[in-house]
Amino acid sequence: MAHQPTPTKPQEEEPRVEIIEREEDIIAGFDCACNAFGNQVRDALWIAMNPGWDTPEGRARAAAKLVEKWRNVTYDNEGNANTIFLKATISNQGRPVVAGLAVWDQLSIVEGHGERPSDDQHILSNIQSLYPGDEVEQRYLFQVMRSFVKRRVEVVKEKATSHPPAVMHLRSCSVDPAYQRRGIALKLAQWGLDEARRRGGLEAVTEASSMGRHVYSRLGFHGEGPDMEYEVDSEFLSRDRPPNLFMRTGISQ
Repeated sequence: MAHQPTPTKPQEEEPRVEIIEREEDIIAGFDCACNAFGNQVRDALWIAMNPGWDTPEGRARAAAKLVEKWRNVTYDNEGNANTIFLKATISNQGRPVVAGLAVWDQLSIVEGHGERPSDDQHILSNIQSLYPGDEVEQRYLFQVMRSFVKRRVEVVKEKATSHPPAVMHLRSCSVDPAYQRRGIALKLAQWGLDEARRRGGLEAVTEASSMGRHVYSRLGFHGEGPDMEYEVDSEFLSRDRPPNLFMRTGISQ
């Protein structure tokens, strides 16, 4: 009797990372964020900044804001986009689907070298649009977000005399739980590091979640001190806030 070859498992296709060029991919990427930050880890800060994410209306509203940011990207003096929206796609039954989303920003306080980091007024204005008339929630989130971006802003200001006077900032990175453990987050982060190198050896920084920091450390990010401390009024101390660690690569990548 002839020997029958053992069936081989089809080889999984490698995830593809590309710059987003279609509105529907932004929306699909936001769905990945909802599934990861909302359904999977219940990230209290992400949920607070995306009210109604778990309703069709709220999700559509938040996705529309992200689309608006994507449509209004600015550029530096070299013609580089100051914000890059990346998608990771993977084959699902022969059809490419968006499995992850990352947003990278080039930040600088020097004109023409990147987006200025969020200041107090910008943070407050954004929160007021999310929670109109809700003074308590506005005050709480303003305090949390000011703490969240504090070290980022300090580092960007320190870079004002560097050449180039900017940093690459990983604003967000999310992978749909259905496609995790395939190296997608690693690829989305690596893309930004490669781009930072292309743009003159910019340092990369991020505020890493407890899950994301293990990925970023593999790529050369290192944590700066302990998890960030949220400076909030005593009435808010009992509220849940996720652990986040400010991480950076150093200028040599």
